[in-house]
Amino acid sequence: MKIVINRCFGGFGLSQEAMRRLGIEYDWEISRFDSKLVKVVEELGEKANGYYADLKVVEIPDDVEWIIEDYDGIESIHEKHRVWC
Repeated sequence: MKIVINRCFGGFGLSQEAMRRLGIEYDWEISRFDSKLVKVVEELGEKANGYYADLKVVEIPDDVEWIIEDYDGIESIHEKHRVWC
């Protein structure tokens, strides 16, 4: 499975060109693992980045339950597990 994440401080965001290609007005309208999003990010490269974004496609095994963790906009994918505080 391929997932799009942001790899710099700031946060996930798509360029106007990427959103136009996807037929969306806002970047929250599409799932991070949507095959159309993955394709657009792979094709456009840096041109897919919105302001303060550095998008990257990460591939993980299909059978993994995952979540996106965020630290000041820098994202990483983690396998889901249980947490108690």
